[in-house]
Amino acid sequence: MTKISFGSHPYLLGFEQLERLVERTAKGSGDGYPPFNIEAVAENAYRITLAIAGFREEALVITIEDRQLVIRGRQAEEEADGRIFLHRGIASRAFQRSFLLADGVEVAGAHMEHGLLHVDLQRVVPEVVVQTIPIRSGRAEAAPPPVKRIEAK
Repeated sequence: MTKISFGSHPYLLGFEQLERLVERTAKGSGDGYPPFNIEAVAENAYRITLAIAGFREEALVITIEDRQLVIRGRQAEEEADGRIFLHRGIASRAFQRSFLLADGVEVAGAHMEHGLLHVDLQRVVPEVVVQTIPIRSGRAEAAPPPVKRIEAK
């Protein structure tokens, strides 16, 4: 039996990478730390909130790598200072959370408040462009004429 992928559908031209993106996302970490929320705060604005109590701003790094938002946290090893823990339930381990960003989604900023890291995202709506493609008669030539662009208003 042959496996048919949605990326090979004849009407989805240029979407071959879509299946790779889905596979990459599915391989993401199954670790639930730190917990997070994703919310729509406006029509083209989103916010990712991570619960990172105990982390300082200096211990966090936010990067974008190949359309993937990566948030890393690593706390410095604290000395016990003579303290003896009977139970240590506050996580102090390193973490990495990744979020795949769609084309046109950009990070607008990040801030911390009450042990929560908020990362704001903004979707940039592309300008609509209408193209007229000329139709030539006869044989195909080596170099076709340029496409005429008309901006929609």
